[in-house]
Amino acid sequence: MKIAVTYAGGQVYQHFGHAAQFKLYTVESGMILDTAVVDATASGHSAMVSYLQRQGVNTVICGGIGGGAVSALAGAGIRLFAGATGSADQAVLALLAGKLVHNPEAAKGHCGGHH
Repeated sequence: MKIAVTYAGGQVYQHFGHAAQFKLYTVESGMILDTAVVDATASGHSAMVSYLQRQGVNTVICGGIGGGAVSALAGAGIRLFAGATGSADQAVLALLAGKLVHNPEAAKGHCGGHH
């Protein structure tokens, strides 16, 4: 499994569409094997989702996210856990422990139409 977390200074960045970086986690058998911080070279949710697909990502953890990005992730078969806050590493550990919950409220109209 490959997990991407919107990332800024060790924390979950709170706006998927404006994330400058992602922290990628390679996970096997419930253990983190590797991490890397990568620059989000794409702009806009569809380009961002394509970029994540090319990285082999199948799960995204983020703060807020707009409806278009939610649809693009779903269309790409990428699982979404929105509404995360705090440490990116802790969010991934919570996911692996089965304790991270997707908050659909964080995925409602977050962008307010400004892309």
